[in-house]
Amino acid sequence: MLRSDDERRRWQTEGPLLGGWGIFHAIRDPRDGTIYAAANHAVYGPTVQRSTDGGETWKRSQQIGLPEESGMILEATWHIEPGPPEAPGTLYLGGAPAVLFRSDDGGESWQPNRALLEHPTRETWFPGAGGLALHSIQLDPRDSRRIYVGITAAGVFRSDDCGESWAPRNDGVVGDFLADPRAATGQCVHKLLLHPARPDRLWQQNHHGVYVSDDRGESWDRLDGNGLPSEFGFPIMIDPGDPDAAFVIPETGFEYHYSPGGQLAVYRTRDRGETWERMTAGLPAGWAAVLREGSAYDEQSLYFGTQSGSFFALTEGDKWVEGVRHLPPILSVEVTPWFE
Repeated sequence: MLRSDDERRRWQTEGPLLGGWGIFHAIRDPRDGTIYAAANHAVYGPTVQRSTDGGETWKRSQQIGLPEESGMILEATWHIEPGPPEAPGTLYLGGAPAVLFRSDDGGESWQPNRALLEHPTRETWFPGAGGLALHSIQLDPRDSRRIYVGITAAGVFRSDDCGESWAPRNDGVVGDFLADPRAATGQCVHKLLLHPARPDRLWQQNHHGVYVSDDRGESWDRLDGNGLPSEFGFPIMIDPGDPDAAFVIPETGFEYHYSPGGQLAVYRTRDRGETWERMTAGLPAGWAAVLREGSAYDEQSLYFGTQSGSFFALTEGDKWVEGVRHLPPILSVEVTPWFE
């Protein structure tokens, strides 16, 4: 756990918490302050850990599993998303193999989403290098029944009935590794975000390109041919106050997970992807890599961590500050206001 001053220039480190667990994603629930972690362990398996005292103690969810008749087992927990404010006990959990769970009791128990588990297109989904992972869950703040998920490698799916049914939403996305590059399913989305100020707008970093949609995923425009050094990357960030702004951290390619040209860089667009500018002030030269959950944003700043164990925050004047170094590989970064 890292704590900063108001300027994000000086950081204090606490922990480690949950030593020995692989934390694919962790988040502090803005509704009640509970910390939830998608935690995976070689011995104890995949689960959700939760803490109501700021990380001092943890309680593990029990028996997160899939129906026996499905023939599948839960391989990993990937992402936790708190439900809407009007449903204080509701949480969503994404995992592998491309499964979605819901809890209505604050993480005590979890039920699989049958409609996605038994989706008729599932046979066209296939594991990427990280498995068949449901890693992105986005809730429409304007319509509590609308949910989006991103699955590697299946694509973006949308539900308009609170998960009772799901439809692929990948028109315009291209997967060059597919027999039909424009297939409706089998696309490899790496990270999916919905803009809170304009909920019809979605951003995604894909295996092949950066995309934006202005019609709730009905169609997608590709943006990476406008100044980015590579189509490939994992994370994407947005500016909560500006729907036209987004930030990506490109990597050389799907076989080469490191910075293009030997320079760690964040690229920013302020015009919906028409142009991109490089933001490198304060960042070291080198061949770093950032994972899909390894970045975060708030109204004041951007944050990301590398697989080589460095954490960076953007400060005034568009300068990056390295807050911590020599951590283990950073799998997940989230930011929250913290009040004692």
